[in-house]
Amino acid sequence: MASLRRIVKKPIDRDMCTQYDVIGPTLVIHLGHQGRVLSSAPQGGGLRMASYILNHQVDANLTTNKLFPDPARDLRQLASRLKITGETVGLMTAVPMTQLVTARATSDKLWVECFATVGVTNAVRAGEWPPKHAHRDTAGTINLILITNSSLSHAAMVGVVQVATEAKTGVLRDHVVPSCQSGMAATGTGTDAVVIACRLRGEGSWQVYSGTHTLVGALVGQVVTDCVTRGLAKATAWREFHQ
Repeated sequence: MASLRRIVKKPIDRDMCTQYDVIGPTLVIHLGHQGRVLSSAPQGGGLRMASYILNHQVDANLTTNKLFPDPARDLRQLASRLKITGETVGLMTAVPMTQLVTARATSDKLWVECFATVGVTNAVRAGEWPPKHAHRDTAGTINLILITNSSLSHAAMVGVVQVATEAKTGVLRDHVVPSCQSGMAATGTGTDAVVIACRLRGEGSWQVYSGTHTLVGALVGQVVTDCVTRGLAKATAWREFHQ
């Protein structure tokens, strides 16, 4: 597991590990450059350029009992309070940042890093009908942030999402995590989010594909499997301690 790295105002060696910090309830990842980011994030979702990625812990009781009318606005305000001025992608979770897990896999100068917070109290099986009175409950969210020093085609960025999802679901199946609705094997949670960040074309090795038969796909599968496995263990220990 990587150690915490304080964000510093100096040139960053972009071939080194990604710089990040945990500031109170917020993970702040500084990409060290403006990169291409594809995500399902409430703030800055879709395909865009960004320099920072946030994963912010919110109160579980608030997420259960009171809807966030505008999570994107709340995350933008958070970035302003943290004095972050660059383009930002932001996630929310009720998982404490003490349960943050990280992993890094490298091969032939290509690397992939994963930052994850894992909770499964909101676990579901894909295809289940949404609850009649659904609410935004982020207490069980699995947030995955993947960063690579390669430059991915748009198709390869989507491919990373696919491989990351397969790896996450594989871990949930291996650990027999049940859907909170049906009790059947869960494939994820109802509020999962994923972020993929890569270099601009010409700034990293060009990757047209990223499926499970590719090197970058294999690295993605390894780090996600590692993070979700350890994240599940931390989530279980946290629930048992607080019961």
